[in-house]
Amino acid sequence: MSAPLPLVLYGAAMAALEPLAPSLLRARARRGKEDPGRISERLGRAGLPRPDGALIWLHGVSVGETTSLLPLVAALRTRRPDLTILVTCGTTTAAALLAQRLPEGVIHQFAPVDGPGAVRRFLDHWRPNAAVFVESELWPNLILAAKARGVRLALLSARMTAASANGWSRWPASARALLSAFDLIMPQDAATDERLNRLGGTTGPRLNLKLVGEPLPADMAELDRLRAALAGRKVVLAASTHPGEDASIANAVRKAAPGGVLILAPRHPERGAEIAAMLGGALRSRGEAMGPVYVADTLGELGLFFRLADIVVMGGSFVPGIGGHNPLEPARIGRPILTGRYVFNAADTYAEMFAEAAAIEAVNGTALTRHIRGLLDNPVIARRMGEAAMAYANRQGAALDQALTLLDPLLTP
Repeated sequence: MSAPLPLVLYGAAMAALEPLAPSLLRARARRGKEDPGRISERLGRAGLPRPDGALIWLHGVSVGETTSLLPLVAALRTRRPDLTILVTCGTTTAAALLAQRLPEGVIHQFAPVDGPGAVRRFLDHWRPNAAVFVESELWPNLILAAKARGVRLALLSARMTAASANGWSRWPASARALLSAFDLIMPQDAATDERLNRLGGTTGPRLNLKLVGEPLPADMAELDRLRAALAGRKVVLAASTHPGEDASIANAVRKAAPGGVLILAPRHPERGAEIAAMLGGALRSRGEAMGPVYVADTLGELGLFFRLADIVVMGGSFVPGIGGHNPLEPARIGRPILTGRYVFNAADTYAEMFAEAAAIEAVNGTALTRHIRGLLDNPVIARRMGEAAMAYANRQGAALDQALTLLDPLLTP
């Protein structure tokens, strides 16, 4: 069956532009957006040999998506130890996190750009038996080329915004062709389920991979050291913050807990020095001593800071356009959670947590100050809220078991 004309034109355009890819990738590397030593992987040239036997390929573009793959990686290793697992991502930040957290024996590579040559080289080398994409990774050349080779495809924890759905609706045949390439689609929420079906996808049960998993790890010796340094002071952690949030959260913490400590962990650690200068804070990456504002600009240590915190304020939710971040990571550690009102990426999750008193929404800076002060002044309420958050998080694991059962037929050679 021939591809719809828009997909044919897309493929031709990418083929014409592909000779420019090396120069564009080198330019991105100079800006810190690519790993200069691994640009060849982005061009589909593997950096490692392919082991013998069956191989499953898991792909997530950035930190949130690749982090959500970790429970699936762990479950697959237990359930199918005969499989080789290849994990790809598209950002250097995600690659750094995976280097820390992928189990030994799991292969990591950067995903190829969506040019036909890069895709062909990637698939020629790795020859996956099955591929799992997470969230909204609909790269036409990659998906259609894999399907043409007989790779069984799954789209898990699928997410599609209204804007994306409206865009794809202008090319309904192309959307249908891409979505029909998947043998299994598990949407993460009701809105995505409806949009995918409207575009011609056939969806299965719902699954949000960001809601499953184990508590983030932490260095227990470092946890003891930092607790001793805190000397009983109250701690508010602002996790995964974005520009426009840091100063307002810091202001709320100063008013609510003048003797306390704000640990500020930006979503993009490279912002750390800028934030420390703006707020007069100490910088963890420089080994500076913890002060009233401590900027945690390191990767892989959120589990440590969640455990230190009396309250967690989730970033990405106090300015429009970002949509909030996953509250289940602090929930698994039993911490009371505060969020802003801009949480469209996790609206269903927050609605359920609000209903169970497992999180609180702060509509503005005044409300944030009031809620921080209230939780710090009432530790029994804060503890019960953290327990409710942990209970909610612990109930989410059943969906992963269902996903593994549905993936099993795709993994059979």
